[in-house]
Formats: sequence, C-alpha cells, structure tokens
Amino acid sequence: MSELERITARRSELDVLAEELGKRLGEVEAERGELVVAERVLLRLGQLDPALKDSVGKRTNRLPHGSRRLANMQVE
Repeated sequence: MSELERITARRSELDVLAEELGKRLGEVEAERGELVVAERVLLRLGQLDPALKDSVGKRTNRLPHGSRRLANMQVE
C-alpha cells in the first residue's frame, strides 16, 4: 500500500469516527438539557413546599451516576 493510499484510508476512518462522535455529542447534550429541566422542576417544587426538599434529596439519589452532580447544582 502506498503512502497516499494509507493517508486516504486513515482520513476515511477519521471521517467515520468524527460522524459517530458528533452523533454521540448530540445525545449527550440532549440528555444534559433534560437533566437541567428536571433539576429546575425539583428545585421549584422544593421552594413551594419545604417538606418536599427532603423528598427531592432522596429522589436525586436514584438518578444514574453522573446525573447526581447536575441534580445537586444550584440553578439561578
């Protein structure tokens, strides 16, 4: 295989990888957006009824790993 053929093949591999990563990034951004909305809802519910604050804290422990950090952040 010539040097030019190797370069062309590698560029093709990278193009496929870039497309896959772009799709995955879109999925991650969408999920993060959903978590922000869920967080705001839980925080607002906690502000409306202080008794819900304890409940909100317990429920965020059920979120998948990585989501807890978002659920515990303050939203302004």
